[in-house]
Amino acid sequence: MLTTTVAAADYPSRDIRLIVPWPAGGGADAISRKLGNITEQNLPVSIYVENIAGAVTASGLMQMMRARPDGHTIGVLTYDSVITLPRGKMVPGYSLDNMTPIARITSEADAIVVSEQSGFTSFEELIEAAKAKPNSVRVGVAPRGSGPFLAVRRLEQQAGVKFNVITYPGSSSAEAEALLSGELDAAISSLGDFSGVIESGDVKGVVELSSMQNPSFPDVPPISTLGYDLETGSFILLAAPKNTPDEVIASLETSFKDAFESEEFQTWVEGVGVTPNWLGANDVQAWIDDRQSETFKVMDELGL
Repeated sequence: MLTTTVAAADYPSRDIRLIVPWPAGGGADAISRKLGNITEQNLPVSIYVENIAGAVTASGLMQMMRARPDGHTIGVLTYDSVITLPRGKMVPGYSLDNMTPIARITSEADAIVVSEQSGFTSFEELIEAAKAKPNSVRVGVAPRGSGPFLAVRRLEQQAGVKFNVITYPGSSSAEAEALLSGELDAAISSLGDFSGVIESGDVKGVVELSSMQNPSFPDVPPISTLGYDLETGSFILLAAPKNTPDEVIASLETSFKDAFESEEFQTWVEGVGVTPNWLGANDVQAWIDDRQSETFKVMDELGL
């Protein structure tokens, strides 16, 4: 106990390793790097990002879970980390019980984007084409069990259509490439994930799966205004290994919150179309539990 107390008092004593369980270049990677860069400006050490992709985020997070619980190794959790892996019990030894949540950083609604090559210019045109010719409209989503996969299946039910659903493991960058090459007509992920190809004009956002208007994309309507009840999305959490001292968790939470609230981060995150949505260590576990319960219920109803 004395050793733990002394270690917490000296924290941080070396650079902090931030494990991002996705390849470099995706939305989670960009947000994590930006927040880490701002956070380290007020620390005596550096925060360096290490991308360890694989096993639907488990490869990187298993390394985080097994690291010394002293706050010098932390990790990024996304939808798959909280929903897909626990639901499918896909990786032996992987458990949220082996982590201590630090904070929620963002929560983003999913959206449907279309390729310029598809010829679609609106959500209504996409649905009309799918009704006229079932299985003809090619829609890219993350693998079975993911938020976008659930979203497309729920949309099929509500709209009475059948899409040609194609799954892509890894980050949304693979879907962006498929949209550019003409392999896909549409894809589902956050608008922030597709911000680069939207800005270039190669891809257009046609609807956001939300009940609120995204101020960063005023031309993309929320799906509630089109008569659908469908809200899904992703999020980014920070966590440390289980048994990390409370004092260290509190220090990390304070440092990251200061960076989160900075004008630099708020301006940047708005520019990429991501919704900043802070939730601290005292509340994030209850939010995780509620999110799991709600999503697992939808999965049961869809037989997934």
